[in-house]
Amino acid sequence: MLTKAYVVAERGGPFEFVDVRLDKLQPSEVLVEMLFTGVCHTDIVVQHGGMPIGRFPAVLGHEGLGTVKELGSGVSNPDLQVGDTVLLSFHTCRRCRGCLAKRYGSCLRMTESNFINTGRDKGITPNSPISLPDGTPVHGQFFGQSSLSKIAVVSETSVVKITARSQDLVYLAPLSCGYLTGAGTVINVLQPRHDSRVVVLGMGAVGLAAMLAAKALGVKDVVAVDLAVEKLQLASSLGATHTINTKEADLQAAIREVFPDGADYIVDTTGVAHLLQASIEALGHEGTLALVGVPQPTVALSFNALDLLLSCKRIIGVIEGFSNPQELIPKLLDLYYEGKFPIDKISTCYPARDLQQAVDDLKTSKVVKPVLSWADTQ
Repeated sequence: MLTKAYVVAERGGPFEFVDVRLDKLQPSEVLVEMLFTGVCHTDIVVQHGGMPIGRFPAVLGHEGLGTVKELGSGVSNPDLQVGDTVLLSFHTCRRCRGCLAKRYGSCLRMTESNFINTGRDKGITPNSPISLPDGTPVHGQFFGQSSLSKIAVVSETSVVKITARSQDLVYLAPLSCGYLTGAGTVINVLQPRHDSRVVVLGMGAVGLAAMLAAKALGVKDVVAVDLAVEKLQLASSLGATHTINTKEADLQAAIREVFPDGADYIVDTTGVAHLLQASIEALGHEGTLALVGVPQPTVALSFNALDLLLSCKRIIGVIEGFSNPQELIPKLLDLYYEGKFPIDKISTCYPARDLQQAVDDLKTSKVVKPVLSWADTQ
């Protein structure tokens, strides 16, 4: 089967909109026709070689939403039918301790499952379901899906069936990763109380989702941090009780001004070294810093280990909100319909052929979350 997809031919190469050939379904795979695909910073980082990938050329994309066109003969979910609307989330091994506990975001083989290998079992030929028309192999099933494609062969474990109004589908694709990551960190990992003192660093899609999740849980005071005035204004309109502009204020001092005894929970989505250092110092007794953003490899944090011990502070890294997408995505969708998770205020839709414009606007913070529409794409 031929379809259109964005192929990155080599490290640092552009997204090229070209024909690709899809292999026939393996028993545990699902053929999905994409309606919308969220554009994530991770796609761009992998494009430029900042994170590993099995090989180039490759088709990226990991926030897909579409309809089921065909089911493999061994698909195990009896509720999944042709024509169903599905979100496509990350892929995991389903064998490690985290997976067996259904904390799939803590999968021991997360990098291997989503970046290095495809969702196909070793020994299956071809190992990737994508190739160029001349037969050149293309790395596919990035995050089990490679959803920067009009049609994709998807690992069954990446498929989450949803029920939603057709007019809302344009907003929902990022539930599969960006929003799930931010919200899952708060809901699954931190679990704040209504009187918890919460700070979120970075008002991109992940940070806003974390902030919205905290408000949805009834947290009274949530501080939003960014250096873009427009993003802070958006955060305020969505429920942030305080904002800090790091262009104008020292982060530690500003947090202590709001919370004199320090913050209970700080979620960092930026990976910026000096903000991480300030965050550790701004934590209160028994405070937790959750690292969601990816720090640069050269980042070195300086803190007094004895002070960290005596104050009972902790630093944890969180991937994909340590979530089970089959459970968290429907929960977030319910919160959206209850008016407690207004993600319709966050995203901007682009025609699929305008991917580069969407990427440029994301890089310059013109938009928070670009979403591609595959309508009218042949």
